[in-house]
Amino acid sequence: MVGKKEKQGFKAMFKRMLASRLAAGIAAALAALLLLLVIVGLGIRSVVLSESKSTKLGFENIGELATQTAYCTSVNVTEGSRELFGVTIPFTQSKYIYSYDIVIKAGFDFTEIEWEIKDTAITVRLPEAKILSSELKWDSFKLYHEDESIFKQIKMEENNEALKNLVQNAETDAVANGLLDNARSNAETILRGFFGNVYNLEEYEIRFINK
Repeated sequence: MVGKKEKQGFKAMFKRMLASRLAAGIAAALAALLLLLVIVGLGIRSVVLSESKSTKLGFENIGELATQTAYCTSVNVTEGSRELFGVTIPFTQSKYIYSYDIVIKAGFDFTEIEWEIKDTAITVRLPEAKILSSELKWDSFKLYHEDESIFKQIKMEENNEALKNLVQNAETDAVANGLLDNARSNAETILRGFFGNVYNLEEYEIRFINK
């Protein structure tokens, strides 16, 4: 027969074995849970980094901004005469030669600019540069030649049309001399400044493309 002391020793040994196995099971479960949390945490962090971006940099509220200004002096010739059967009648010719200074401003509507960031690349979509205003400086008027006949005076409508053509010619010359190209280049410089306030441009590359 098994004695009382032997029974007590057997029970104590059984409890120690049960406690040891329970502790091992708990440790394994905790290790598996910790590994799962690490994997999930890394996955979430990866998604957040690839999608993260600042949605407002400040330039969106600028509206229209002139990024290049051209100063032009445009010369115009306005003349008229009376004709009879297609032949100019003598002493009816009127002719003016004069010039005005014109200030032409070109730029962008900054609310139309779109941009996105992916990894370390910033892509900016720019609309076409456009002429925002053309201002004729009335006090810059210079008269080079004036010859008006009492038989043919230049009408107000003819003079207004001449001034309109003068401004249009100045705009055409300004564009031909790089007005819109310079407006685009200056806009890119301004935008780089805005992005540089938020992102380290030594780590990010900015690409400007047409919208």
